[in-house]
Amino acid sequence: MTAHEVDVVVLGLGPGGEDAAERLATAGLSVAGVEARLVGGECPYWGCVPSKMMVRAADLLAEGRRIPGLAGRAQIYPDWAPVARRIREEATDNWDDKVAADRFTSQGGALFRGMGRITAPGEVTVGGDVLRARRAIIINTGTHPFVPPIRGLAGTPFWTNREAIEATEVPGSLVVLGGGAIGAELSQVFARFGARVTVIEGSGRLLQPEEPEAGALLADVFGREGIEVRTGTQAQAVQHDGTVFTLALSDGTEVTGDALLVAAGRRTDLPGIGVGVVGVDETAHAIPVDDHLRVAPGVWAVGDITGQGAFTHMSMYQANIAVRDILGEEVAPAEYHAVPRVTFTDPEIGSVGLTEAQARERGLDVRTSCYPVPKSTRGWIHQAGNDGFIKLVADAGQGILVGASSAGPAGCEVLAALTLAVHARVPLRRLREMIYAYPTFHRTIEAALQELAP
Repeated sequence: MTAHEVDVVVLGLGPGGEDAAERLATAGLSVAGVEARLVGGECPYWGCVPSKMMVRAADLLAEGRRIPGLAGRAQIYPDWAPVARRIREEATDNWDDKVAADRFTSQGGALFRGMGRITAPGEVTVGGDVLRARRAIIINTGTHPFVPPIRGLAGTPFWTNREAIEATEVPGSLVVLGGGAIGAELSQVFARFGARVTVIEGSGRLLQPEEPEAGALLADVFGREGIEVRTGTQAQAVQHDGTVFTLALSDGTEVTGDALLVAAGRRTDLPGIGVGVVGVDETAHAIPVDDHLRVAPGVWAVGDITGQGAFTHMSMYQANIAVRDILGEEVAPAEYHAVPRVTFTDPEIGSVGLTEAQARERGLDVRTSCYPVPKSTRGWIHQAGNDGFIKLVADAGQGILVGASSAGPAGCEVLAALTLAVHARVPLRRLREMIYAYPTFHRTIEAALQELAP
């Protein structure tokens, strides 16, 4: 074993860990970064960036198909080749992290490849190297795709999001297990490129964590686009004959597909990184942290593994707090009452803060409104592809918004105003007094405020 003394060990170089490692190295600390896969993590290689490139391409096809009746005639010929090529170019020549790795080492960081594990307080072991941190360990090991224990699934060539992103061809038919954000986005992408898609969702609706109106809207849109949605049923067994997948469902029916995408959520691996050494329950789903992301003396954690939202923006937000705390700088504590989240389907579905159900569970004096985008002037002008709504969740006692959803064309951009309102706890009175540009999609917020029960 070779021992290395450093100031900071960053265990996992996903977006937050990479950012923290580079900033601490730039600040003059000696930093060792440990990464078992690619520097940069899931987001730039198999997550948010390449998937949104796929979404962008699929949306262009949809817009082209909306030309008749609005602007003339068009014939659309889907071609997956440029999409696959562009993803490989973005992933730096077939998933090579040399650029990111060189950026880190050029700033003075030392990169260690392999699975890292905390083996003692202030100590991480990776392969034949023992890294001893004088000042801090930052845990940013993220999550991995969860594969449910379905009979017959193991050993078949099913996809997770990683294989879907790397696909060089569109399958003739695709079965998707899971109607959450990942499953919904990829279902629509492959359907728009010609696949026959069936979505299997065990709960009663798509996008279970979001407002019921969001799941209902998306199911309606999917139905119109030829995507079959089967909710309230689960896969009990999987067979693969070398060509086709056959899934037996809990409702007694079967579905088949040339490809199977498992999008059943993501999981942490706390035992694998040895967090029990620093007093964390390794059977937990996430690492508990305080409002400065501290886990234990000399240990911080950021990103998905903290259980505060599996978003790149969350990881970066937490990394900033952890870095400043390690450097001894004053920093505002973490707060999570206004976390924005977006599902990049068409329509885009964004939300922030509490859902109506969550607000009621907390015993708040809840008032809500839900205004359809097609009733707005901009929605009427947009016409084709103008599905959506603005839903507001208010605490009448405080006179503020505690949650909101923005679904529709540019729904995630409209969400910015709602996120600010929830984050800053802007009084409803002030929101009603604001001037909303006409004719815009965000003006629908004004209409929703007017319909909000007093």
